Amino acid sequence: MTISQEEYLKTIYFLLKENKKARVTDIATTLGYSKASVNKAIKLLKEMNMINYESYGDVQLTKEGEKQAKNIVNKHNILKAFLIEVLNVNQGTAEEEAKSMKHAISEDTAEKFANYIKSIIPVQELECNYDLESEKCKTCIRLKTKKRFDQNNK
Repeated sequence: MTISQEEYLKTIYFLLKENKKARVTDIATTLGYSKASVNKAIKLLKEMNMINYESYGDVQLTKEGEKQAKNIVNKHNILKAFLIEVLNVNQGTAEEEAKSMKHAISEDTAEKFANYIKSIIPVQELECNYDLESEKCKTCIRLKTKKRFDQNNK
């Protein structure tokens, strides 16, 4: 799957989560693309069995499309959390770098990286409700990371 296709899936996923529907116009507006570009991408995603779509209707993710979208979002969230909470990268830089990094690493590397990160910070899949804006989450991450670091360096 291309970087562009991943961004489309992620956008559709978030639109469905926020608005309960995703239309070509919504996708185009969110991404800043023309409707023609979105229609072309939608056609390819449909051929890949990532979405269900009929002309002028709503775009829906298939089970595989939702799985892929969640994987993309999860990869981004884990990388961003690691950059911010472990490496102390500022939030804006971490957002941009996580966006690039998630596309640059293989699925195998991403899985190994995620397992490592999950072993040092308490971020659990999407169901964790981890919120980078929450002081409670930030404090929890810092404490558990410090505790793990201290234990490993005894």
